[in-house]
Amino acid sequence: MKLVTFRLFLLLLIAASALTGSAFADEARPDVSGLGSEDLAEVTRAIVSIGKSSSPEAIEILSALEAGQIERDSARRVFLRKESGELVPLTGGSPEGTTKKVTLNNVARRTLGETLARLSLTASDVNVRRAAAERLADQPDPETVEFIRSLVEAEKDAKTKGFMDLAIAKVDLRSPDRARRLAAAKAIIASEDISLVAELKAIVGKGPNSYIEPDPEVRREFSRALSTVERRIVKINAISNTIYGLSLGSVLLLAALGLAITFGLMRVINMAHGEMLMLGAYATFFVRERLVAIGPEITEWYLLFAIPFAFAVTFGAGVLLERLVIRHLYGRPLETLLATWGLSLILIQAVRLVFGAQNVAVANPEWLSGGFELMPALVVPYSRIAVLLFTAIVVLFVAYILRGTSIGLRVRSVTQNRETAAALGIPTRRVDTLTFGLGSGLAGLGGVALSQLGNVGPELGQQHIIDSFVVVVLGGVGNILGTVIAGFGLGIANKLLEPSVGAVLGKIFLLVILILFIQIRPQGLFAQKGRAAESA
Repeated sequence: MKLVTFRLFLLLLIAASALTGSAFADEARPDVSGLGSEDLAEVTRAIVSIGKSSSPEAIEILSALEAGQIERDSARRVFLRKESGELVPLTGGSPEGTTKKVTLNNVARRTLGETLARLSLTASDVNVRRAAAERLADQPDPETVEFIRSLVEAEKDAKTKGFMDLAIAKVDLRSPDRARRLAAAKAIIASEDISLVAELKAIVGKGPNSYIEPDPEVRREFSRALSTVERRIVKINAISNTIYGLSLGSVLLLAALGLAITFGLMRVINMAHGEMLMLGAYATFFVRERLVAIGPEITEWYLLFAIPFAFAVTFGAGVLLERLVIRHLYGRPLETLLATWGLSLILIQAVRLVFGAQNVAVANPEWLSGGFELMPALVVPYSRIAVLLFTAIVVLFVAYILRGTSIGLRVRSVTQNRETAAALGIPTRRVDTLTFGLGSGLAGLGGVALSQLGNVGPELGQQHIIDSFVVVVLGGVGNILGTVIAGFGLGIANKLLEPSVGAVLGKIFLLVILILFIQIRPQGLFAQKGRAAESA
């Protein structure tokens, strides 16, 4: 994303030249004959030569080369392939035989990028200069830095100047000039860079007989720079882990929401609930694969079809599970637990037989690919933002169903007092079936969300079922608000603990805290209501 503006500017230049017909005028054109060679070393030298020329066409030729629009023929003649397909000769003459693109190796490609960035530092467009300076600040070289020194004082844009200063600082860290080392330390403090931790630690460290940095004042500045960068990294990691924790909490919430509803109503420990999550993810994969066969223009919007399909599949699976198994085991929690555990194994094996034992990837649609840079070195993926928004919509929808519809009124009445609800004519068995289907459907929607965050496999449900039960117990069985708080809280706590103690120890630590919490407050964050509470 760093070079979007930079590349856009270059492409606009090419388009403008093609429209005016003035591009690549013979009298202004640099020597591009070296680009026609099959020797990549000669091509690299030609790139450097073009970059050093004073021709205003140099940036256009090099940007066309980067875009793959420069071709050569068997006689080493060089041509520009326009978007219309027309070949424009850059070295004169017509092509002999078939032309082919000028290919670059890593050295030539890196040289091309650095040369383009240097040329762009003199552009009149501030966005192009800023993108070029940021690019050079990533991997500066001494030759480029000397060129930057000649421009930095005249640069008016603060951000562009900051990137220039950082590029200079990275080269001057080990400079024999004390003033330059001191300026480098101050530039690092003023920047937002986090890439120099190892380098700074080495500089402020102590060698066999003395400090690596002999000057005390410079060493103090480098120590300040190291502390600043380390604080910056801690801040970025904290924000990043919080964002990732929110997205994990969203998935746990969608899985636990249905579990909380069904357990609160029927007091059924459904060990197959995690497999509803897995079925929803595979339903998303199935929809995308079918739409790929129809056409890419439809595939781009596969989530619009996958969401209702996944809900319908898991809702139906939940209804069948309740009708065929759960209904005959009410009041027998141990048998229900064993039966649903067996069903979970059956579902896992069935998915292995249909889709294979290997994990499958569900590619994000293009409009959910990539992300935006919240701060330097922290890019928030669009897919995680979409999962958060999707979860919020689902939670509001469930709250409306339970609080604003006659179906929700029946569910709440059966939860609070089944006998009285039955005496009033409410079909409690039908409410059980619909509620179990709704809970399974919500888990299916969690599977849709999970498919956008990682690979999908047969063991997907097993990875989240324990955390889902933890969320339900922590939040208070059957309480939506408690489930929301517990889901997001557990997700964030998981991601904040993992970097310091590891995933396994972090999980153990959270379970210990949960056990202690339940000892103090057995009803969870919010007191239970309904049949489960009355019979406890």
